[in-house]
Amino acid sequence: MKTIPGFTAAAGQLAEIARWSHRNGWAPATSTNYSVRLPNEAIPALCAITSSGVDKEHLGTEHVLAIDHQGRPVSDTKLIPSAETALHLMLYRTMHAGAVLHTHSLAATLLSQRASEQGHLSLSGWELLKGLEGIKTHECTVQLPVFPNAQDIPTLAVLIEAALTAVPASYGFLLAGHGLYVWGRDLSEAKRHLETFEFILQCELEIRRHGHTSSAGPAYVSHG
Repeated sequence: MKTIPGFTAAAGQLAEIARWSHRNGWAPATSTNYSVRLPNEAIPALCAITSSGVDKEHLGTEHVLAIDHQGRPVSDTKLIPSAETALHLMLYRTMHAGAVLHTHSLAATLLSQRASEQGHLSLSGWELLKGLEGIKTHECTVQLPVFPNAQDIPTLAVLIEAALTAVPASYGFLLAGHGLYVWGRDLSEAKRHLETFEFILQCELEIRRHGHTSSAGPAYVSHG
């Protein structure tokens, strides 16, 4: 089988990210998916992505495959790309992402459900907002978009693509009652954005349990 440039390293990194997410409680059952863009030398392969239906506690490099711009495997494999591959492809195309990570934490699931009618979740005043690329102060408000959940992923991807194109994005969005998507210019930045959002969402969940909200600052959204 022909070697795909960059794939071996990418598969190892994604397997490590998946197991790390599971240890943090963000990947229950066989949920969540992760991908990273491959170098231009890998064309027709666009990215490496985790396969569907694998418990992330035990995900290894053998559970990662390379796909093209249409989401098709570029080599013979019995692996099936993530059921949400269309969302990853949309973010590579629209946001020029270098990596895309999707988790199902308790905080993201509950807060996204609560904010579904409003269409966004406001995150304000948290020091860790500076973990998002381009933010230099806690005195700001990041609007994290919330989209309705759906099982028709290609149609959902079209809806989200239109929204992200029209409004600057903050390196992430929520699917109501479902979970969090983040991206970055590379896997390291995407992981930092994931850890930043997940920590802040947990903070938001805790203070809202006690009837409080985070303090508002100047509105800020960063281009992904």
